[in-house]
Amino acid sequence: MPPSIVAQMLRTGLYTAVIGRQVRFYQSTGSTMDDAAEWARAGIEEGAVVVAETQTASRGRLGRRWISDEGNLYFSVLFRPEPEALPLLSPLAGVAVVRSIRQVAGLYPSIKWPNDVMIDGRKVAGILAESALSGPQVQHAIVGIGVNVALDVSSDPEIAATATSLNHAAKADIDRAELLRRILQHMDALYLDIRRGRSPIPEWRRWLDTLGQRVTVTHHGSSDTGLAEDIDDHGNLLLRTDAGELLTLTAGDITLRAAQGAPAANA
Repeated sequence: MPPSIVAQMLRTGLYTAVIGRQVRFYQSTGSTMDDAAEWARAGIEEGAVVVAETQTASRGRLGRRWISDEGNLYFSVLFRPEPEALPLLSPLAGVAVVRSIRQVAGLYPSIKWPNDVMIDGRKVAGILAESALSGPQVQHAIVGIGVNVALDVSSDPEIAATATSLNHAAKADIDRAELLRRILQHMDALYLDIRRGRSPIPEWRRWLDTLGQRVTVTHHGSSDTGLAEDIDDHGNLLLRTDAGELLTLTAGDITLRAAQGAPAANA
């Protein structure tokens, strides 16, 4: 069996202060999110990373299916953040993924609010953040990342029109181990910045292609259409509805799509 992407990454060197102190690799597992949460409940220190070649019960935001074939990148990172840092973890991950794709693949991704990384209007990576709370205190938070590196999206009609892969977009074979190493190093640097009081939101805002677009959001059983004006300091979307009301929307249970007549690339 060829060396795992973790072994390849560690040969190059993982230069981090927090993230990657301990790393587990599974050839196949149910979900790296579940594995990391189990590890967290066992008391492991923050920064632990779980990587898998394939997942049999992977999930995206709102419980959506996430295809987890070989040749791609699936991993989860354990954090034990202060409460004020919790809403910044998903933006942190988005910035780290965008930076790393630019560096390793030479591509120019954007982010569809709140957590889809896009290339030319098609999804190439997704981010999922889950947390366990005890009153006001955060017991732990898990950030999971899936990147389509070699995925053949044409083989699945469900995603053929909406997803892409790095290899396809770059017309080259992207080094998964190097991509993983870069993402973890950027996550580490950004997390240290948060501890020092510096937010990833300003950089995250620059990569958001949702801002300035007319969108329809569905939340709590109702829908609103309007202009995605901005995000606030916690990453919430500020939507100016067609009726003139300014709504502050958290990522939670919201689905977002391009409003009728808006460009499909931002859907």
